[in-house]
Amino acid sequence: MIRKGRPWSDGGRHSVGPRDDGDDPFESFDAHDRAAGHGQQRAQSEPSQSSTSVPSETTYTRSRRTPGEANPGQDEAKKSQRPARSLKGRALGYLSRREYSRTELARKLKPFVEETDSLDTVLDALEAENWLSDSRFAESLVHRRSSRLGANRILGELKQHALDQTLVEEASAQLRETELARAQAVWRKKFGQLPETPAERAKQMRFLAARGFSGATIGKILKGIDEE
Repeated sequence: MIRKGRPWSDGGRHSVGPRDDGDDPFESFDAHDRAAGHGQQRAQSEPSQSSTSVPSETTYTRSRRTPGEANPGQDEAKKSQRPARSLKGRALGYLSRREYSRTELARKLKPFVEETDSLDTVLDALEAENWLSDSRFAESLVHRRSSRLGANRILGELKQHALDQTLVEEASAQLRETELARAQAVWRKKFGQLPETPAERAKQMRFLAARGFSGATIGKILKGIDEE
C-alpha cells in the first residue's frame, strides 16, 4: 500500500532523485574556495620569502674615462721609460715634414741642446748626408709662395734665413720672369675688373703692393696691359 504525502527531500536541496552523500555541490565549492585561499596565501608569502632568502647584490661603479683613454699614471710611467731623443733624431723629425734652412733648423733645435751636444756638428752631418739643404729650402719656399705673393715679399723672406747671396739672386731672377703673370692671376681672383673710380684704383694698388708686387707690375695691370 502506497502512502500519500510530500515527496522525500533532503532539506530542499534535491526535490527528486536519490541522495548521494559523496556528491555534495556545496562541499565542492567550499573545497575550491579553500584551495584558492590557500594558493593566494602561498603566493603572498613567496615574495617575502624570496626577498629575505636572496642575498643583496654588490654594486660596482666604473670610471668615467672614455674608451681607449690611457691612465694618467700609466702615461707618466711610459714617458719616464722612453729613452731621451737625440738632437739628430729630433732634427730628422723636423726635416721629414718639410724643408728647413740651416738657420731655421738651428733655431728650432737650440732649446734642446745639452752640454754633451754640438749643434754645429749635428748640422754639418745633416748637410753632408744631404738631409739639410739651403738650396732645396729656397726652391720649396718659392714654390709655396709664388702663387700668392710678389717677388719683393718672397725675397724678403729668403733673406731672413741668411741664405747664400747666390741662392737669393737665382730666386729673384726666376720670380721676375713670372711676376706679371702671377700678379694678374692674383688680381683676377680678388677683383676681376679694372677700377672705375680713383678710390677703387687706390684700393687695388694697395692690395697688390701689400702682396709684394712691384709698382711697375701694378701699373701694367691697372692699365689693362696683358702679359703679351
